[in-house]
Amino acid sequence: MREVFENPAVTDPVEAARRGARPAPVRRFYQKATTAAVDGAYAVRLDDKTVRTPAGRVLAAPTLVLAQAIADEWNAQGELIDPSKMSLTRLANAVIDGVVDRRGAVTAEVAKYLGTDLVCYRASGPQGLVERQSRQWDPILIWAREALGARFKVGEGVGHVAQPVAAIAAAEAAIPTDPWRLGAVHVATTLTGSALIALALAHGNLSAEEVWQAAHVDEDWNIEQWGSDDIAMERRAFQFAEFQAAATVLRLL
Repeated sequence: MREVFENPAVTDPVEAARRGARPAPVRRFYQKATTAAVDGAYAVRLDDKTVRTPAGRVLAAPTLVLAQAIADEWNAQGELIDPSKMSLTRLANAVIDGVVDRRGAVTAEVAKYLGTDLVCYRASGPQGLVERQSRQWDPILIWAREALGARFKVGEGVGHVAQPVAAIAAAEAAIPTDPWRLGAVHVATTLTGSALIALALAHGNLSAEEVWQAAHVDEDWNIEQWGSDDIAMERRAFQFAEFQAAATVLRLL
Protein backbone atom coordinates (compact mmCIF):
# COMPACT_ATOMS: atom_id res chain seq x y z
CA MET A 1 0.00 0.00 0.00
CA ARG A 2 1.78 3.12 -1.19
CA GLU A 3 -0.34 5.27 1.12
CA VAL A 4 0.77 3.26 4.15
CA PHE A 5 4.32 2.10 3.45
CA GLU A 6 7.07 4.35 2.19
CA ASN A 7 8.86 3.36 -1.01
CA PRO A 8 12.07 1.50 0.01
CA ALA A 9 15.33 2.47 -1.66
CA VAL A 10 15.88 -1.24 -2.53
CA THR A 11 19.54 -1.02 -1.58
CA ASP A 12 19.23 -2.70 1.81
CA PRO A 13 16.35 -4.92 2.93
CA VAL A 14 16.77 -3.89 6.56
CA GLU A 15 16.72 -0.19 5.76
CA ALA A 16 13.74 -0.78 3.50
CA ALA A 17 11.91 -2.45 6.36
CA ARG A 18 12.77 0.34 8.76
CA ARG A 19 11.63 2.99 6.32
CA GLY A 20 8.31 1.22 6.19
CA ALA A 21 7.85 1.98 9.88
CA ARG A 22 8.19 5.75 9.55
CA PRO A 23 4.81 6.82 8.10
CA ALA A 24 2.21 7.87 10.66
CA PRO A 25 -0.75 5.53 11.25
CA VAL A 26 -3.67 5.93 8.83
CA ARG A 27 -7.32 5.04 9.26
CA ARG A 28 -8.21 1.46 8.41
CA PHE A 29 -9.93 1.34 5.02
CA TYR A 30 -10.78 -2.36 4.70
CA GLN A 31 -12.84 -4.96 6.53
CA LYS A 32 -10.83 -8.14 6.12
CA ALA A 33 -7.52 -9.37 4.73
CA THR A 34 -7.51 -12.67 2.88
CA THR A 35 -5.22 -14.65 0.57
CA ALA A 36 -5.58 -15.89 -2.99
CA ALA A 37 -3.48 -18.07 -5.28
CA VAL A 38 -1.85 -15.93 -7.99
CA ASP A 39 0.77 -17.06 -10.52
CA GLY A 40 2.22 -19.81 -8.34
CA ALA A 41 2.26 -17.69 -5.19
CA TYR A 42 -0.28 -16.50 -2.61
CA ALA A 43 -1.29 -12.86 -2.68
CA VAL A 44 -2.64 -10.85 0.21
CA ARG A 45 -5.93 -9.11 -0.54
CA LEU A 46 -7.87 -6.45 1.33
CA ASP A 47 -11.60 -6.80 0.71
CA ASP A 48 -10.76 -8.69 -2.49
CA LYS A 49 -8.46 -5.92 -3.69
CA THR A 50 -4.82 -6.67 -4.52
CA VAL A 51 -2.25 -5.28 -2.07
CA ARG A 52 0.84 -3.83 -3.67
CA THR A 53 4.29 -3.13 -2.29
CA PRO A 54 5.72 0.41 -2.23
CA ALA A 55 7.34 -0.32 -5.62
CA GLY A 56 3.98 -1.39 -7.06
CA ARG A 57 4.48 -5.15 -7.07
CA VAL A 58 1.90 -7.63 -5.84
CA LEU A 59 2.30 -8.45 -2.15
CA ALA A 60 2.50 -12.23 -2.42
CA ALA A 61 4.33 -14.96 -0.52
CA PRO A 62 5.62 -18.29 -1.87
CA THR A 63 3.59 -20.38 0.60
CA LEU A 64 -0.01 -20.14 1.80
CA VAL A 65 0.93 -20.30 5.46
CA LEU A 66 3.30 -17.34 5.10
CA ALA A 67 0.77 -15.33 3.11
CA GLN A 68 -1.81 -16.04 5.80
CA ALA A 69 0.58 -14.83 8.48
CA ILE A 70 0.96 -11.56 6.60
CA ALA A 71 -2.81 -11.29 6.18
CA ASP A 72 -3.24 -11.95 9.90
CA GLU A 73 -1.00 -8.96 10.58
CA TRP A 74 -3.37 -6.76 8.55
CA ASN A 75 -6.39 -8.25 10.30
CA ALA A 76 -4.85 -7.50 13.69
CA GLN A 77 -4.84 -3.76 12.98
CA GLY A 78 -7.40 -1.69 14.81
CA GLU A 79 -9.14 1.49 13.75
CA LEU A 80 -5.77 2.84 12.65
CA ILE A 81 -3.16 1.02 10.57
CA ASP A 82 0.20 1.32 12.30
CA PRO A 83 3.07 0.26 9.98
CA SER A 84 5.49 0.19 12.90
CA LYS A 85 3.59 -2.84 14.21
CA MET A 86 3.62 -4.71 10.90
CA SER A 87 7.14 -6.09 10.78
CA LEU A 88 6.24 -9.13 8.67
CA THR A 89 4.60 -6.96 6.01
CA ARG A 90 7.60 -4.65 5.98
CA LEU A 91 9.94 -7.58 5.52
CA ALA A 92 7.77 -8.96 2.73
CA ASN A 93 7.89 -5.58 0.98
CA ALA A 94 11.66 -5.48 1.42
CA VAL A 95 12.11 -8.96 -0.04
CA ILE A 96 9.83 -8.37 -3.01
CA ASP A 97 11.15 -4.89 -3.82
CA GLY A 98 14.73 -5.14 -2.60
CA VAL A 99 15.97 -8.73 -2.76
CA VAL A 100 14.28 -10.62 -5.61
CA ASP A 101 16.17 -8.74 -8.34
CA ARG A 102 19.48 -8.32 -6.51
CA ARG A 103 20.24 -11.56 -4.75
CA GLY A 104 23.95 -11.36 -5.54
CA ALA A 105 24.33 -7.97 -3.91
CA VAL A 106 22.36 -9.00 -0.82
CA THR A 107 24.40 -12.19 -0.51
CA ALA A 108 27.57 -10.09 -0.63
CA GLU A 109 26.21 -7.85 2.13
CA VAL A 110 25.68 -10.88 4.37
CA ALA A 111 29.09 -12.33 3.47
CA LYS A 112 30.83 -9.12 4.59
CA TYR A 113 29.95 -9.95 8.18
CA LEU A 114 31.88 -13.22 8.00
CA GLY A 115 35.16 -11.34 7.99
CA THR A 116 34.41 -9.61 11.30
CA ASP A 117 31.77 -11.86 12.82
CA LEU A 118 30.59 -11.06 16.34
CA VAL A 119 31.24 -14.55 17.71
CA CYS A 120 34.93 -14.37 16.79
CA TYR A 121 35.70 -11.39 19.04
CA ARG A 122 35.94 -12.21 22.72
CA ALA A 123 36.39 -10.18 25.87
CA SER A 124 39.53 -10.65 27.97
CA GLY A 125 37.50 -10.06 31.14
CA PRO A 126 35.70 -10.07 33.46
CA GLN A 127 35.67 -13.83 33.83
CA GLY A 128 31.89 -14.07 34.00
CA LEU A 129 31.53 -12.41 30.61
CA VAL A 130 34.32 -14.51 29.12
CA GLU A 131 32.57 -17.68 30.25
CA ARG A 132 29.19 -16.51 29.00
CA GLN A 133 30.56 -15.66 25.56
CA SER A 134 32.22 -19.05 25.38
CA ARG A 135 29.06 -20.83 26.45
CA GLN A 136 26.90 -19.03 23.89
CA TRP A 137 29.28 -18.68 20.96
CA ASP A 138 31.57 -21.71 20.98
CA PRO A 139 28.75 -24.08 19.90
CA ILE A 140 28.08 -21.85 16.89
CA LEU A 141 31.71 -22.06 15.80
CA ILE A 142 31.71 -25.81 16.34
CA TRP A 143 28.57 -26.10 14.21
CA ALA A 144 30.13 -23.97 11.47
CA ARG A 145 33.22 -26.18 11.50
CA GLU A 146 31.38 -29.51 11.53
CA ALA A 147 28.33 -28.70 9.38
CA LEU A 148 29.75 -26.16 6.96
CA GLY A 149 33.44 -27.04 6.95
CA ALA A 150 34.21 -23.45 7.99
CA ARG A 151 37.00 -23.09 10.57
CA PHE A 152 36.92 -19.59 11.99
CA LYS A 153 39.55 -18.09 14.28
CA VAL A 154 38.82 -16.37 17.60
CA GLY A 155 40.66 -13.41 19.11
CA GLU A 156 40.47 -11.22 22.20
CA GLY A 157 39.57 -7.56 22.10
CA VAL A 158 38.69 -5.50 19.04
CA GLY A 159 41.85 -6.08 17.02
CA HIS A 160 41.13 -7.46 13.58
CA VAL A 161 41.21 -11.25 13.28
CA ALA A 162 42.07 -12.30 9.74
CA GLN A 163 39.83 -15.22 8.86
CA PRO A 164 40.92 -18.01 6.51
CA VAL A 165 39.66 -17.49 2.99
CA ALA A 166 38.45 -21.09 2.94
CA ALA A 167 36.36 -20.55 6.07
CA ILE A 168 34.63 -17.50 4.65
CA ALA A 169 34.01 -19.28 1.33
CA ALA A 170 32.53 -22.33 3.06
CA ALA A 171 30.19 -20.21 5.18
CA GLU A 172 29.22 -18.02 2.24
CA ALA A 173 28.19 -21.14 0.34
CA ALA A 174 25.63 -21.80 3.08
CA ILE A 175 23.84 -18.47 2.57
CA PRO A 176 20.39 -19.22 1.12
CA THR A 177 19.74 -18.39 -2.52
CA ASP A 178 15.96 -18.26 -2.26
CA PRO A 179 15.08 -14.54 -2.04
CA TRP A 180 12.76 -14.90 0.93
CA ARG A 181 15.18 -16.93 3.01
CA LEU A 182 18.03 -14.71 1.87
CA GLY A 183 16.15 -11.58 2.90
CA ALA A 184 15.38 -13.09 6.28
CA VAL A 185 19.02 -14.08 6.80
CA HIS A 186 20.11 -10.56 5.85
CA VAL A 187 17.78 -9.07 8.44
CA ALA A 188 18.92 -11.55 11.10
CA THR A 189 22.56 -10.86 10.25
CA THR A 190 22.36 -7.10 10.51
CA LEU A 191 20.28 -7.20 13.69
CA THR A 192 22.59 -9.66 15.46
CA GLY A 193 25.90 -8.50 14.00
CA SER A 194 26.71 -12.08 13.06
CA ALA A 195 26.26 -13.93 9.80
CA LEU A 196 27.19 -17.17 11.57
CA ILE A 197 24.40 -16.72 14.12
CA ALA A 198 21.95 -15.97 11.30
CA LEU A 199 23.06 -19.03 9.34
CA ALA A 200 22.69 -21.20 12.45
CA LEU A 201 19.09 -20.00 12.65
CA ALA A 202 18.43 -20.54 8.94
CA HIS A 203 19.84 -24.08 9.05
CA GLY A 204 17.91 -25.04 12.18
CA ASN A 205 20.91 -25.25 14.49
CA LEU A 206 19.56 -22.58 16.85
CA SER A 207 16.04 -21.55 17.78
CA ALA A 208 14.95 -17.93 17.46
CA GLU A 209 15.16 -17.54 21.24
CA GLU A 210 18.69 -18.97 21.33
CA VAL A 211 19.77 -16.68 18.50
CA TRP A 212 18.44 -13.55 20.19
CA GLN A 213 20.16 -14.52 23.43
CA ALA A 214 23.46 -15.26 21.69
CA ALA A 215 23.34 -11.92 19.89
CA HIS A 216 22.94 -9.98 23.13
CA VAL A 217 25.50 -11.61 25.41
CA ASP A 218 27.49 -8.40 25.86
CA GLU A 219 24.47 -6.13 26.11
CA ASP A 220 22.73 -8.36 28.65
CA TRP A 221 25.91 -8.53 30.72
CA ASN A 222 26.14 -4.74 30.81
CA ILE A 223 22.46 -4.44 31.73
CA GLU A 224 23.01 -6.81 34.63
CA GLN A 225 25.94 -4.75 35.85
CA TRP A 226 24.71 -1.21 35.23
CA GLY A 227 21.01 -1.38 34.49
CA SER A 228 19.14 -0.36 31.33
CA ASP A 229 17.66 2.82 29.95
CA ASP A 230 14.23 3.27 28.38
CA ILE A 231 15.46 4.47 24.99
CA ALA A 232 17.80 1.50 24.57
CA MET A 233 15.09 -0.96 25.57
CA GLU A 234 12.59 0.64 23.20
CA ARG A 235 15.09 0.30 20.36
CA ARG A 236 15.76 -3.30 21.30
CA ALA A 237 12.02 -4.08 21.35
CA PHE A 238 11.65 -2.71 17.82
CA GLN A 239 14.66 -4.71 16.65
CA PHE A 240 13.22 -7.83 18.26
CA ALA A 241 10.00 -7.40 16.28
CA GLU A 242 12.07 -7.10 13.09
CA PHE A 243 14.00 -10.20 14.08
CA GLN A 244 10.83 -12.16 14.83
CA ALA A 245 9.58 -11.40 11.32
CA ALA A 246 12.78 -12.84 9.85
CA ALA A 247 12.54 -15.90 12.08
CA THR A 248 8.90 -16.37 11.04
CA VAL A 249 9.80 -16.33 7.36
CA LEU A 250 12.51 -18.92 7.89
CA ARG A 251 10.16 -21.08 9.95
CA LEU A 252 7.22 -20.96 7.52
CA LEU A 253 9.14 -21.62 4.32
